[in-house]
Amino acid sequence: MRIVDIQSRIVSLPFDMGGPPARFAGKAWTHLDILLVRVETDEGLVGWGEAFGHAGIEATRAALDGIVAPLVLGRSSGDIAELSRSVLHATHLLGRNGAFVFAFSGIETALWDLAGKRAGQPVARLLGGVRERLPAYASLLAYHDPALVRRNVEAACAAGYRHIKLHEVTEAAVAAAAEVTRAHGAALMVDVNCAWSVPAALRMADAFAPHDLLWFEEPVWPPEDTHGLAQVRARGIPIAAGENTAGLFGFKALIEAGAIDVAQPSVTKIGGIGEMLRVITLCEAHGVRPAPHSPYFGPGFIATMHVVAARVEDPLVEVLWLDMEANPFDPWVRAENGHVRLPEGPGLGCDPDPGILDRYRVGDIVRTA
Repeated sequence: MRIVDIQSRIVSLPFDMGGPPARFAGKAWTHLDILLVRVETDEGLVGWGEAFGHAGIEATRAALDGIVAPLVLGRSSGDIAELSRSVLHATHLLGRNGAFVFAFSGIETALWDLAGKRAGQPVARLLGGVRERLPAYASLLAYHDPALVRRNVEAACAAGYRHIKLHEVTEAAVAAAAEVTRAHGAALMVDVNCAWSVPAALRMADAFAPHDLLWFEEPVWPPEDTHGLAQVRARGIPIAAGENTAGLFGFKALIEAGAIDVAQPSVTKIGGIGEMLRVITLCEAHGVRPAPHSPYFGPGFIATMHVVAARVEDPLVEVLWLDMEANPFDPWVRAENGHVRLPEGPGLGCDPDPGILDRYRVGDIVRTA
């Protein structure tokens, strides 16, 4: 069960978002970059994980290859909790929320994949779950044009989604979407990615109130302003947050401030599956709905499905609304008729297609052994 080899690689997948490419970190966002982590043990078993990156993927990879992977090499793959304590403590001076935690998240997920393969069971069953098909919501990217918003919301509803999330910051765009979702009997959510000060967020909450949002996501900058977020929540729209929150105690602060109705831990950012399970347990104790953040298309997305299938009473899986040219984890990363299916194999249930990995790989494979 000893870890003898850790590899990192980046795949870059072209996609179409149904409109002009969004701009991210000063560049047109035309490719989905995934930082994959491969962990091998002396048993010959291989597990796969995913570490958060997007535009900062090289920073996460530097943390992974330079510090986190060497800390893990040679350790037992079976004691995931002890590895989490050890590695996250060893790196805490370097940041409790950022590249080093993102890097370990990829390794930790791969360890759960190994645990399931060793037991001959899917991760969801290790966690006590039995669901194999889960409702999903279409998470649209930013179009900044009410006509394009309307067109893509119509397309998502036609594809079977009954929950739609926007990334728009104007009332006109939200109103255009709401007209479509009402006609289709679909729920609408809005994520503004920490766009506003508290006074501005209060004004926008009032502007969005007539559109009956299922939730209003991350309206306040900075995201750690828990009391400001609580002020917006008091306007009456359910508040969702958590993708930028550091671990269990970050969520504890949100809950104690009365800031959220919906908690959104992200498995590729928070430290992996184990920490996400702890957050879900906390939410259960306080009547907060867990709805994990999962706009990914690799092991992070699949791991989220396993956790949601096993541990979330009212499951809803986030799926980015875009059309990929190819994906090494097809077909499990795509929704059908507004639902996703859990892979049936042990561990995460599927390994990547090696041909697609090679075709879309960017740069070298880095090995720590």
